[in-house]
Amino acid sequence: MREEINQLVTQAHEAYLSLRKTTFKQRAELMNLIADEIEALGEELIQTAHEETHLPVARLTGEKGRTIFQWRSYGAALAAGTVLDVRIDTALPERTPARPDIRKTYVGLGPVVVFGASNFPFAFSTAGGDTASAIAAGCSVIVKGHDAHKKTAQIMGDAITRAIQKAGYHAGTFAQVFPTNREASQELVKHLLVKAVGFTGSYAGGKALFDIANQRPEPIPVFSEMGSVNPVFVLPEKMKNSPVEVAQQYIASLTLGVGQFCTNPGILVVPAEQEDFQKALVEAAAQVAPCKMLHEGIAASYVQNMNTLTAQENVEILHSASSTEKGVGAAALAFTTAETFLANQALQEEVFGPFGLVVAYSNPKQLEEIAQKIHGQLTCTVLGEEAEIAQYEDLILYITDKCGRILFNGFPTGVEVVSSMHHGGPFPACTDSRFTSVGPDSIRRFARPVSYQNVPDAYLPAELKNANPLGLYRLVDGKITQEAL
Repeated sequence: MREEINQLVTQAHEAYLSLRKTTFKQRAELMNLIADEIEALGEELIQTAHEETHLPVARLTGEKGRTIFQWRSYGAALAAGTVLDVRIDTALPERTPARPDIRKTYVGLGPVVVFGASNFPFAFSTAGGDTASAIAAGCSVIVKGHDAHKKTAQIMGDAITRAIQKAGYHAGTFAQVFPTNREASQELVKHLLVKAVGFTGSYAGGKALFDIANQRPEPIPVFSEMGSVNPVFVLPEKMKNSPVEVAQQYIASLTLGVGQFCTNPGILVVPAEQEDFQKALVEAAAQVAPCKMLHEGIAASYVQNMNTLTAQENVEILHSASSTEKGVGAAALAFTTAETFLANQALQEEVFGPFGLVVAYSNPKQLEEIAQKIHGQLTCTVLGEEAEIAQYEDLILYITDKCGRILFNGFPTGVEVVSSMHHGGPFPACTDSRFTSVGPDSIRRFARPVSYQNVPDAYLPAELKNANPLGLYRLVDGKITQEAL
């Protein structure tokens, strides 16, 4: 396997050198061609993914559309010049001292290794956002396909390969492998020609890759999206006015997709002594039928992690259901106090699945302490009446420090693919909170800036030339313009 990996990475490096000669618009055209190939995939893709992941056909159909949109929208942002923002400061020879002509653009880092995710077989796996953003940045990609949906990954990989062949790009622009052991996957990260890694999955897996990458002679960035419990903070007036509504909406979000979303709200922080709310919460959870999870391994981990958490001292089980069928996940709820939560770090551990921990606070000070105590998150949510939110300014500040996306009176399951989305967060949610894995800005992860000083126009990349032949939006002497110089 080591020789095969070396050959793949060498080809990927050759392809990267070829990609360095392409323009933003040429890569955008390739991305649209890839989107066309994915769009043309018929019933076989959906049915194969359904059989391998147990995800509903409707969900998979929507995810296919999202995946196509990612490729097209990232390509459009690249072609417009709004992501890899081009900047030009023209020379000022009359100034003392004279200012040289300085122009900045972005180039791809090099070959990128992408680890496919289990919970989104289309949008975060072989043809997912990591692959799309890396190619947009000008990088070749090697995908470590996910074994849980190997046939689906192969169908998607073949679609990308067809598009690359039709466009006449180097064959090493994209490759997919299914290593038979963990060591082979690690070899991909260790290879000195690999320049970045994209990962979506568990904390253990993401942190292991991060450590390997930083132990290389030349450390490389690893963009790992890892564990997040996405806490929801309910303010007193909101709870007083809408206990049943909050309970029902929370359970709907918690159990969506059998709780297998990275934005699943695993912790609910509520005012103490809310019997009506707890009753409504349990009743709503009891209405959710157990469903098959992505694969038996995830289902087994769900039960094990849930049992570990509920075995902690001063944790009460509010609702629990079970099934004799293998690979099934059932909704479950547990309860503890703010004092217990603050004293026990284990209660912050992610339980990947439809499990929620209810944490009761007695006063605003405890609420703020919880917000300060929680680990880094992808999202944090505040449910409150508009009139009372102003009384919790410090709470909002603490929450903002801990997450990449803060929500008011909504729930986090659902991540829009737009330029304003930030899908990332402080460690351990991600290894680098400055970057998003969703939206056109995700392209920036796999690109680095290069400045050109006093370089003759003939030798400048197309995006920096005076004539602006690509028609990009560029920041010229402090003003955004499409005009030529």
